[in-house]
Amino acid sequence: MSSSHGSSPHGSSPPLPPLLGEVLQRTARRFRAPALPASLEEARTAGAATRLAFAIECARTALAAGDSPGDSVQSLFLDALAQLIRVAMRPLRASGIDASNDTSDDVSHDALHDAAAGGGDPAFQAMVLRHRSAVVREYASLSAHAERDRRAVRAAVNALAHPAKTQRRAPGPTREALLALHAASDSDDWSRLSERLIPLRDDADVRAEPALHRCIERLIDDSALARVRRLDDLAADALVARYRALWDQRGPIAGSEQAAAHGAGAQLRGDAVEALAVEALGVLVDRMNTEGGATRYRIAASLRVPPSFPGDAERAKSEWDVALLRRHDTDTDTGGDGDGDWDLCLLIEAKASPDAATTDLPKLLRGLRLLAQADIDTTYAFTSNNGEVRLRGASLSALPTEEGDLARAVLYCCDGQEDRTPRLLNAASRMQLLSAEASLDFAALMEEGVAADPSLLLPVWRLLLEAPAFTSVLRQYVTLRAVRELMVHPRDLHAAAAAAVASNSSGLPGSR
Repeated sequence: MSSSHGSSPHGSSPPLPPLLGEVLQRTARRFRAPALPASLEEARTAGAATRLAFAIECARTALAAGDSPGDSVQSLFLDALAQLIRVAMRPLRASGIDASNDTSDDVSHDALHDAAAGGGDPAFQAMVLRHRSAVVREYASLSAHAERDRRAVRAAVNALAHPAKTQRRAPGPTREALLALHAASDSDDWSRLSERLIPLRDDADVRAEPALHRCIERLIDDSALARVRRLDDLAADALVARYRALWDQRGPIAGSEQAAAHGAGAQLRGDAVEALAVEALGVLVDRMNTEGGATRYRIAASLRVPPSFPGDAERAKSEWDVALLRRHDTDTDTGGDGDGDWDLCLLIEAKASPDAATTDLPKLLRGLRLLAQADIDTTYAFTSNNGEVRLRGASLSALPTEEGDLARAVLYCCDGQEDRTPRLLNAASRMQLLSAEASLDFAALMEEGVAADPSLLLPVWRLLLEAPAFTSVLRQYVTLRAVRELMVHPRDLHAAAAAAVASNSSGLPGSR
């Protein structure tokens, strides 16, 4: 990076190129979030998820005005959350369809959707079972680190009984016992492994080898071995078996071939959307470079933030899918579009689905806040698929860093279908509400056949109003609207760019 003093005021954001501004105005926004019900009375006739979204937004609006939400809004929230829990606790279809992302409600067409999908949420039901059963909680706790424990035990067994080492021993009972020990470890038979350790430790030949004897004693006392044995014992419990069956219905297990295939498919779709966005911007860049005289524009794909960039990069976006850049030093012959210093005009993030953008927004905002910490008198060397790009800190420091101001610098691009029944309560907020302890207590009472009153969910309402951890839930509809307002389909972007170019071309000399 280097010092660079530009002519733009420090911290000021260069205005958007007029043609780009026109394209952004022309581009259809097919993914816009639908409106919430217009009144409390209208909300009461909607499904549970819509009622919750309405009540949450009423609460946010009241708090922002310095007021407290009314009792009617609180009652709507409690009744809707109770119904959401009832729907999530419905029996699952035998087919094991994953309903964890089902956002259908309890009335009209939503009820039909529930019936078709089985209605129940296996992930939530597994959480409730874990909440109710100490045995299941112990199993879940041990499972969280099971693979690490298995690796530790295998490493310890290899240290004393690896076949390459054991085969060098003279034939006899000790060698056979060590080979059997290693075979038990290879097959994850921790009970058999433990059963063979005690007689091996007490064997006279082993006692004659102090180093081997100490290794076996350490393995007998190894807490990792105790944990994997306990995990195997717990797996035979009926409640644990039910928990595992519910957990397996959530979808592909992390690290599995199915999960890898799913992730690869989403990546391919994202790459395709990114290519379409680059193509659409290419039409625009060609025209702006024709009309711009000395001003030059270019596209950078996969724009990567330098590791030495100032600020805290933790959990911030460090690679931007598509960037539209304008060369700053137009008064200098730099020898080509790839040289010189550049200003950032627009960032585009490609997503395989609309919901992926909502999940991505916090990371995107952290990425923008990171870029905005740039020193205005410094030029930073970014890398991209189109080569190195030198970006001026002055243009980076002027980037928007709040949800409401993103439209001047950011687009989400997605080629997904328009939502026929768009969710007004996003999946993350839904699960956070369901995961609250009071929600789990309410569901546990249902499991026991108790007619639980919605007032038992008051602690969740208080969390929504008071707990910092629930701020994202309180703002969930605001975030949904902000993200969907930024989202365009690549075909719509391409059409708007082509229309703007055609419209502007008609006024150029020689175009008639």
